[in-house]
Amino acid sequence: MSSSTPAGRATIAPPGRGEPEARRSRGLLAIGPAFVAAVAYVDPGNIATNTAAGATYGFLLLWVVVLATLMAGPVQYLSAKLGLVTGKSLPAYVAGRVSRRARIAYWMQAEAVAIATDIAEIIGAALAMHLLFGMPLVPAGLIAGAIGMLLLAARDRLGRRFLESMCLVSLFVIGAGFVVGVLTSPPGLDDLAGGLVPALGGAETVLLAAGIVGATVMPHAVYLHSSLTAERPVDRGHLMQRLRWTRMDVGTAMILAGGINVSMLVLGATALRGVPDDSFGAAAAALTERVGDGAGTAFLVALLVSGVSSTAVGTHAGAAIMAGLLHRQVSPLVRRAVTLVPALVLLASGLEPVTVLVLSQVALALGLPFALIPLLRATCDAKLMGPWRNHRALTAVAVAIVAIVVVIDLVLVGLVVTGRG
Repeated sequence: MSSSTPAGRATIAPPGRGEPEARRSRGLLAIGPAFVAAVAYVDPGNIATNTAAGATYGFLLLWVVVLATLMAGPVQYLSAKLGLVTGKSLPAYVAGRVSRRARIAYWMQAEAVAIATDIAEIIGAALAMHLLFGMPLVPAGLIAGAIGMLLLAARDRLGRRFLESMCLVSLFVIGAGFVVGVLTSPPGLDDLAGGLVPALGGAETVLLAAGIVGATVMPHAVYLHSSLTAERPVDRGHLMQRLRWTRMDVGTAMILAGGINVSMLVLGATALRGVPDDSFGAAAAALTERVGDGAGTAFLVALLVSGVSSTAVGTHAGAAIMAGLLHRQVSPLVRRAVTLVPALVLLASGLEPVTVLVLSQVALALGLPFALIPLLRATCDAKLMGPWRNHRALTAVAVAIVAIVVVIDLVLVGLVVTGRG
């Protein structure tokens, strides 16, 4: 027997079974999508911006990392809720409410965000292979892209639980890589407390702060999360329960990702303080010299796992964006080529990879309003969401998040226009 949500979504009622067993099964269905999105929160772009911020400015921007994580939680929950309640992804929602010309324009900026994301992930993985195994950068980038494709093929063959499990394992491996460094060079409590006091130190710190926000509240993760939850039918009578489990899924994933991001900056502010912020090689060498061989290797392994796992997630997000906005499925090989080629060109150009990574995250910050404003509008729409529309407190939080992102972007654009950025 089936029923419909306020958006007209066809849903599937659960089969007859004991209620405790059915409740556990419905809860388990809600667990996992947030961990896929969370991998995007600890990709090589995060590593570059957070460690660069710590190495150059100490704990000054720690509050930005914490604030960005606190912003990311409600955003990911709203994205998940939109998919659950309506059965549509955020790109599909936008596509249904704008003209064809506006839809194409929106897709172009979303595609640019996906390319910027993949640039960071491929470059990070390639650089890790280069430093760990001595591989040339361009072949290493090709291998990273191929591994991402294999992971998605395995997901198609083995089911979505494979990708979710892979992402969870990746989060723990990445976290372990940074915790090793932090524990061997622990920060002082006074330093941590001081870093939580909001402050900036000039135009360069604004650029890094924008990069941190863009690397954490990532547009493609917002698009993807709504698509992942839309894939999972839920009976209307059990929707409130599924939303509670979804909040747990998002909260747990954000705590884990947020802790890893804090560890990145803390590692930069302690073991990497004063190390040039434009070279992962210099960072790994400094960790080896100051902390020990294990710390340098753990850092590079974390970078490799971060790049490989997040490139699979990024390609998946790009496919969801194209399917929602253009109403067509594109071969994963074609999607991989579209986003891989720019990364390989940059790897071959001789530009400093870490600088490219930081700038790519700034580009993500500029793309955030295009994801957040439609998401806020959709989840506040009573006709679309019915009784599951945002309540006033959640709306106020979401409006504040959008306002912070827009202000950061306006300041960033102002610095670029005046030549100070």
